[in-house]
Amino acid sequence: MTKKIALSGASGQMGRVLRPALLQRGVALRSAGGRQALQPLVEGEDVMHGDLCDPAVVDRLLAGVDVLIHLAGTSVERPLPEIIDNNLRGLVEVYEGARRQGVRRVVFASSNHAIGMYPVAERLRLDCALRPDGFYGLSKAWGEALARMYWDQHGIESVCVRIGSCLARPTEPRHLSTWFGHEDLLHFIDRCIQAPPLGFLVVWGVSANTRSWWDNRGAEALGYVPRQNAEDYAAEILAGPNPLDAVGRHFQGGSFAAMHYTRGEIAADGR
Repeated sequence: MTKKIALSGASGQMGRVLRPALLQRGVALRSAGGRQALQPLVEGEDVMHGDLCDPAVVDRLLAGVDVLIHLAGTSVERPLPEIIDNNLRGLVEVYEGARRQGVRRVVFASSNHAIGMYPVAERLRLDCALRPDGFYGLSKAWGEALARMYWDQHGIESVCVRIGSCLARPTEPRHLSTWFGHEDLLHFIDRCIQAPPLGFLVVWGVSANTRSWWDNRGAEALGYVPRQNAEDYAAEILAGPNPLDAVGRHFQGGSFAAMHYTRGEIAADGR
């Protein structure tokens, strides 16, 4: 059966990678680009725009859709009112729209910043406790809980992907642990579309990095098998500067963890 896929946040950093790739694969795609209109990439492309806090806009996006790839929202640390509007209120409207329209599965763009206050010395499993590194990370922790609730209460499946550093190639030392290469991203999204019923699932959005801080065991139901490895770029990266300060180097959230940090010097045990 042909699946209709919706992509929110199509004009963002990841959306600009996924949108043309999915169209090239022949995916029946509806792309939403926020408040500004998208220009079709191919003749007849299904595009729309609007504020996802508006239920009517959400219904237009999700009508007839089987899987939503939800990338929309604020993707950096911002003042709390903006985070609340875009990442909390907007996400509730998206899941309510998914319930109304009978969407089977949502791929929710969570973030490594939901766990950003763990020291880099710790290797994390999928069931680790959440430790957000700011209001942005806090919104993603809340979003994972919301996705869990909509599975438990309404049977809407969710894949919550804690995205690392999604780039064409790694460029700094932190990326040796957090890189999520574009080839692996496309493979990941393919699995999110095609995987059999999986309920609620949290997955690290990361490539097969030798220095990864994150253990993806437990996500076998998705069938995601990353192949890219940031270690291929290690010699070049380590020969250059590290842009992070001492706090950013200590915590997995990097510069986000350091942005508002006031506890003083980092002790050897991370307290």
